[in-house]
Amino acid sequence: MTITTVSGMWAIVAAALLIGLAYYAATLDGAFTAWEDGVTARALAPLSESARLFRQRRRVTVAADRVLWRIGGGGLIAVALLMVTVVPLGRWTLFDLDVGVVWFNAMDVCVWALVWLAGWGANSTHSLVGGYRFLAQGLGYELPLMFALVAPAIAAESLRIGTVADAQHGLWYVVWMPVAFAVYSLGVAGFSVWGPMSAAFGADIAGGVAAELSGADRLLVVIGRYALLAAGSAFAVPLFLGGGAGPLLPDWLWTLVKTVALLTVLVWLRRRLPLLRPDKFMEIGWLVLLPAVLVQDLIVAIVAVWR
Repeated sequence: MTITTVSGMWAIVAAALLIGLAYYAATLDGAFTAWEDGVTARALAPLSESARLFRQRRRVTVAADRVLWRIGGGGLIAVALLMVTVVPLGRWTLFDLDVGVVWFNAMDVCVWALVWLAGWGANSTHSLVGGYRFLAQGLGYELPLMFALVAPAIAAESLRIGTVADAQHGLWYVVWMPVAFAVYSLGVAGFSVWGPMSAAFGADIAGGVAAELSGADRLLVVIGRYALLAAGSAFAVPLFLGGGAGPLLPDWLWTLVKTVALLTVLVWLRRRLPLLRPDKFMEIGWLVLLPAVLVQDLIVAIVAVWR
């Protein structure tokens, strides 16, 4: 399939789709919470919460580095937007980079700095502890995630996202790379600071990175986390789920359907998996996940050479 690079004006559409997916994730997360609490879920709850935060006064801390604080919080949305620039929507993409897989991984690494800056900039103990928790957690998930991204690239013999998607004709990579897909999904939860990987926002440290956030600053971080979750789900489609391949529906619609399906699973799993302590997860990451994904890469490499 030929990938067509569209005009930069379509970046507005891409941003709207990403925000729409983030809104869907927030609504679904709220619905699960309401169901567990035995109350009625409201589809417009994210909008009302956004309006409330817009009206809320920003909290000010003593000797805060406001520039770094704002960059850390607001940068999460920017990184999510940059991630989806290389994700083909069917046969259309904003950037058809030869190193699209590397681009995504570079954007993921930027989250390290942003979350830590959000914790550092507030000049608050709880925020700083949350920032360092995230760095410790990142040491556990980042290297396995990098090798999980390598597996589809080895099989397709390319770092170009369109080529990786095309190489899955007849058999999606998720079928014969289940370890890589599982590690990738855990990595998405990691850089989204989501579910079992949300220790940086732990209640035991008064919300951690978000302890001093209020008003528009808190809103940007909340939206950023949902947007990163949506961007990670979207990138998994050409990487592991066959891109826009599928019967009856057009390729661009299949891309969205698969993205929504994976996003739904990630949101649902938030309450099904326990919170992982960063120090314990580092042991799991280095002693279990990393060897497992390296074995997966070896198997993929052998198959690629044999073909």
